[in-house]
Amino acid sequence: MGRTTLWNSVARTGRVAAALILAATAAPAQPPLTVIQDTLYKADGTRFNGLLMISWNSFEAGDLSNIVSQSLTVKVVDGNFRVQLVPTTTSNPPTYYNVKYNSDGKIQFEETWVVGAVSTPLRIRDVRASVTSNSPLTPPSQTPIQETDVVGLTGDLGLRPVKGPGYSAGRTAVINQDGELEAVIGNPSDCVMVDGSTGPCGGGGPQFVDSEVPGGVLDGVNASFTLANTPSPATSLVLFRNGVVQNPGLDYTLNGSTVQFLTGAIPQPGDTLTAWYRLAPAAGSLIAGAQTAPGPQITCSATGTGTSSTNFASLGSCTIPGNVLQSGDRVEIHFDLAHQGTTVGFEFEVLWGGTPVSDRISPALESMVAGKAEAAVWSGGTQLRAETWGSTLTYAAGVANATDSIVPPLTIDFQAKMLQAASETVTLRNFTVVRYPAQ
Repeated sequence: MGRTTLWNSVARTGRVAAALILAATAAPAQPPLTVIQDTLYKADGTRFNGLLMISWNSFEAGDLSNIVSQSLTVKVVDGNFRVQLVPTTTSNPPTYYNVKYNSDGKIQFEETWVVGAVSTPLRIRDVRASVTSNSPLTPPSQTPIQETDVVGLTGDLGLRPVKGPGYSAGRTAVINQDGELEAVIGNPSDCVMVDGSTGPCGGGGPQFVDSEVPGGVLDGVNASFTLANTPSPATSLVLFRNGVVQNPGLDYTLNGSTVQFLTGAIPQPGDTLTAWYRLAPAAGSLIAGAQTAPGPQITCSATGTGTSSTNFASLGSCTIPGNVLQSGDRVEIHFDLAHQGTTVGFEFEVLWGGTPVSDRISPALESMVAGKAEAAVWSGGTQLRAETWGSTLTYAAGVANATDSIVPPLTIDFQAKMLQAASETVTLRNFTVVRYPAQ
């Protein structure tokens, strides 16, 4: 019995020692982990798809676990991202994770993450410490860049047409002899030719001859046949022999209105010849509705306003668009004024651009004034003439010369003022401006 008890005691002691050895050699518990979970998007609102490559250097975790240097690749599908990482805020030495975003087969940018020790999931914004882009955006330079500093820019700009002195917005453009853009001069209803000239739309149109039988003897010997007209252009002729198209230069030649068949293609007795061709527009022929010459154009026609001011005020105006007036044009101006009152006189004037066409002072008893003027445009300027009269205002006429440019828009302004302060008014009842284009 003594030996048995001693043996059992020794056995128990051995098992305890083995357990202690196993406990001492067992691996330590897994280090604590923090969950990072988020949904990633692109700037256009679509979800990010790609890889996040996370790498780190060796460090010691807060629980003394030894974390070796390594990397981890996490796949992001439809923006969904989730990973578990050892916290670095309690590491020794202090460290961080380097994160590279890979999409479309290339690294888009890199981030640095510092992960805290928390029990709830973190978003990427909670761990992001810094961002480094592969293609960093830098603010634009505040120093002006010269055209000559950009390779090829000066040459490319030199190939582009620039605005010429006759350029005007809102009109058809033409390239002048210097390669500059200028506005086409003409009436709004005119047609523009390929050389930039303008004129009334319409004119002669082409005429067609169908299924004509050329004149000539079909005897197998005669090779010369005559058309009733000369095809214009000559290439418009389509010649058939027994329904088969004949080839010019191989089967026949055309000289004016004469068709000369070549050897081997001479029509035989019983053959049928027919011709289709085009003619040049007949002189004087017109397309239906076309104008033979530009007609008068009413540029403006309206009522005006009134004034009681002792300073000149505009009662109405008419602006002729830029590049409309041209040498040879004539502009006719009509206006009518009314005076409400009998104690104070008034003064009125009509301006062609900056040049007075008419300027007169009316007596207090004048109730109505009428006037008309004409502007004759020529290459050196515009010659003006005017006539005015009233019920008591004597008739007067005058001429003047204006040097105002007709290239930019030109304004015809009707102005008036009272000679003294009073409760009386001078009113522009009506004005009309008519343009007669050069023919």
